[in-house]
Amino acid sequence: MKDKDMVNDVLSMVKSSLLNYERVISETSNPQLRQTIQQIRNSDEEFQYRLYQAAAQKGFYTPAQPASMQDIQQIRSQIMV
Repeated sequence: MKDKDMVNDVLSMVKSSLLNYERVISETSNPQLRQTIQQIRNSDEEFQYRLYQAAAQKGFYTPAQPASMQDIQQIRSQIMV
């Protein structure tokens, strides 16, 4: 397996984990457990961002083009209805 494939697999797994953490956090009533899961999620978000930066630097991952201000304003107006 190539480095690029491994990095993209890990990024995909972390993304999936982050989505699961959000679901679990929203359904957890125990404050200590909720805080612990939030800390794990935050740690995974930091890891994901560092891995993304390394992947982008090596050319393993090409992010989408930045949104224009017009696009941002259009989305904002649709959401803020």
